[in-house]
Parts: sequence; structure tokens; C-alpha cells
Amino acid sequence: MSQTSPASKTCACRNLIRCYAGEAGRLFLWFPVPHTLTKVIPYLKQAAFDYELMQQRPGLSLICESGQAQEVAHSIAQLVAPRELRETQVLFIRGAIQPQLHDFSDIASLQRFIKFSQSNWLIDMLAAERFTSYFQPIVSIQDTSQIYGYESLLRGLDEQGNLVMPGAMLELATEAGLMPQLDRAARLSAIAQAKHHELTGRIFINFTPTALYDPVSCLRSTVEAIDKAGIDHGRVVFEVVESDNPQDLAHLKTVLKYYRDAGFSVALDDLGSGYSSLNLLHQLRPDFIKLDMELIRDVHQDIYKASITEKLLEIAQKLDIQTVAEGIECIEELHWLQDRGATFAQGYLIARPSAVPVTATPRFDVSQLNNS
Repeated sequence: MSQTSPASKTCACRNLIRCYAGEAGRLFLWFPVPHTLTKVIPYLKQAAFDYELMQQRPGLSLICESGQAQEVAHSIAQLVAPRELRETQVLFIRGAIQPQLHDFSDIASLQRFIKFSQSNWLIDMLAAERFTSYFQPIVSIQDTSQIYGYESLLRGLDEQGNLVMPGAMLELATEAGLMPQLDRAARLSAIAQAKHHELTGRIFINFTPTALYDPVSCLRSTVEAIDKAGIDHGRVVFEVVESDNPQDLAHLKTVLKYYRDAGFSVALDDLGSGYSSLNLLHQLRPDFIKLDMELIRDVHQDIYKASITEKLLEIAQKLDIQTVAEGIECIEELHWLQDRGATFAQGYLIARPSAVPVTATPRFDVSQLNNS
């Protein structure tokens, strides 16, 4: 695998990294409407900033000393409406030079610029590659002692080695524009840990299609890592999250075609959590569908959930798609799903995610339940 510097792994927006590092430079702001500019100028005058107005569109630039760019951005954010925050564009250039053509690819929204300036802990985590993966078994639903494979779940590590749960990382990465880097780190961690633990069976790896600009270039390192680890492509299942509700379906199809052409399987994750489940099922035609845990919760006693889940299982069976019921927490949910022909089970009733993958799971088969 080719070696890359921590900065290139961390963010393509190198000028934002300079701003995060507190360097001096010139800050450019382009506002959606002239009215926004009239809100900002009084603040800059009161704070005694020397600014220059732009001619072609409402905007300005100002020289910032070390750390001032973040201060200005935060102050302006308090003056504008939420939509203005999202639509104001920002560019930070190191030093007092004017931007060049190649700099304009680093323009970000004011909202993202601020979030990036708050993401130093995540940037450090990405640069130092402080990640690990937990694994949760996926078992045969008719004989839960038979482990079919494992889902890999990302965990971060702080500077003291304490676990950082994925929620905070994913939220900040999304808002700060760091999802491509975090998504890549998650994939590579899953592969490295699967090799370390010498996992057998299928390995389910989550990925975010919107984090991939170009499938070939973005996924090359993932395929190389899988090959270097000696993991057969047929054992790897890439999960795309349905609730992302991707707007660019053609892009998603291109990503999945790349995976399939390389011999990997594809799962549609969290089916039933979004608004376009059946359309995506038709468009993507996955090898697996994973039923969302909110749909599974109390499915045995909720007639609405039961009706929807029964129909999804029926469709999957007719299309020869294997199903994984996620988030099973009680024996009644499991029994209900067994009776209706789900293929695999996953959830706390079977086993919780763990740093060391479990190799034995309890058996809850149909005959034992019917005799209990």
C-alpha cells in the first residue's frame, strides 16, 4: 500500500488545516445576499478589523493574525440566520496572498468551517490512526449457535487509550467534511482487526457512499488491504446504509458495481428506516438486506411493525435475498422472526459487540422455544 502523509490522510482541505493550526493568513467570506453583509460590517468595525469589500458579489476579505480566523467565524455565526450560516462561503489562505485558481477547491460553508475548527481531536485521531474495531456475530436464525459472520463496528481511541464511541465521531465528521477520511479509517481498521483475530466466515463492513468521490481511487486502498491481509473477496460484505437516502443513485450504483466486479457481496443496511426502502431494493438488488433494529424492536406485539416486516421478508424470500434481523434483544422477537423465515440474527440477545470476537453463541432454536 502506498504511504501517505498524515495531512493528506486527514483532509484534502489543506488550508483549513492551517487555519485549525492557528496560523495567520487572509480570510475570505462570500455572503448569499447583501443583507448579510450589512449585519457583519458593524461587528468588524467595532472589533477594529481592517477589511476589504469585494466588487462583483457581496463579500469581503481581512487579514487575520494567528487564531483570529476562527474567532471571526464564530462571531459572524452569532449574527446570521441558520440559512445564511449554511450558504456563506469561506476560504482561508495562509499569509497575505490573493487566492489562486487551485485554492478555490478549498472553499467551505461558514458552518463547515466552524465545525472543522472544533474538530482538532478528530483530526488528531485520524492523523495518528487511533482506531480499532469491535465485532458482533451474525448467526443462523434457526440455530443461533452457528456463527455465519461478524459485523465490524468502528471505535476511536483517545490519547489515553480510552474508547470513543462512533456517534460523536460520525456527527462531527459529517458536519466538518471529514467523512471520507473517517469512512476510510473504519474500513481499514475492520480489515486489520479481522486479520489480527483470524476471523472466519463473512465480514460485514459498513461504508458511506457519499464519502466516496471516485470509487476506483477511493476504494483502491481498501481492496489492497484486503488482499494484503489474505482475506478472500467472497468473504467480505460491504453494507450501504439505506437511511443515507442518497440523492445520486447513479453514483451509488457505480460504487456497488466496483465492489461486485471485485468479487465482494453487498448488503443494504437499516432497511425500513428511511423513506425509499423498496425503491432502493429494486435499484440496488443487494445480496443481503439488514432489517432496521427499530423495526425489529417489539415486532412480536406491534401490528404495524409486524405487517411491514412480514412483507419485507416475503419480498426477500421471493427474490432470493438473504435477510439479517438486527437489534434482537428478547426471545420473543427472535421466535417471531424464526417463524417467518428470516435468514440470520444479530443483537444483544445473541452477543454484544466486543473487541475480541466471540467464538461461541447461545442456541435458541425453534424446537427448544416450542417446548419451553
